[in-house]
Amino acid sequence: MTLTTDDTLGTNDLLVSLCSSVTRVLSVATNSQVQYSAMVQRIKKTYLKPDIGCFVLFDGGFSGLVIINFSAASAMELYRSYLLNMGLSEADLASSHTSDEVSNVMGELMNQVVGDFTGKVRREMQTHITQNQPKMLVLNKQVQLSVDANLDNPEARRVTFYTAGGNIFYLELAVDSTEFIKLHDFDATEEIDPDAIMAQAGQGKPATANTAPATGGDDETAALLKSLGM
Repeated sequence: MTLTTDDTLGTNDLLVSLCSSVTRVLSVATNSQVQYSAMVQRIKKTYLKPDIGCFVLFDGGFSGLVIINFSAASAMELYRSYLLNMGLSEADLASSHTSDEVSNVMGELMNQVVGDFTGKVRREMQTHITQNQPKMLVLNKQVQLSVDANLDNPEARRVTFYTAGGNIFYLELAVDSTEFIKLHDFDATEEIDPDAIMAQAGQGKPATANTAPATGGDDETAALLKSLGM
């Protein structure tokens, strides 16, 4: 059988999937719109840059590195929006991006982003990757750190993101050059949540006939909100 272009996924497809995870998780967590540029940069090296740099390594079906470099303004906007959306008051929030609390919250959001991405890889590309815990560094204006993921044949990309307040942050992805070729059709649907099944079974009765079924998108959003503690 002759394979068409649609049967093959490569680095840019991985990047699009990762970018959609970033926008989805951050938009839901902060209850605001996060967008990314339609243009992508091909880069040679990946760097942690000021004001807050975060990186995650992953391995398994393929290996790679994800970096997100936040400006102080973008980090504080996302941090504040997330915690205010969680119900905290202004008085409870840190006032500086150098606060440990800001780094911890941004690391938590980064962990959710990469978790969402690894789930997509499992469903859509039929392979498995694992991630380490996100590492956050507050950097001053004179510091840039090169991060080497020890890849054999690396490809790297950079994408610009925009917050609802117009602040900018950057995502960098480095992965081994690879392609995923579809051999046969499969259903890349969301995995069933066993906790949800058990909860429904525990109710002892089926949903009433006039209850509208939740859509797949609603289920995904509810699961994401639950993982974010919301």
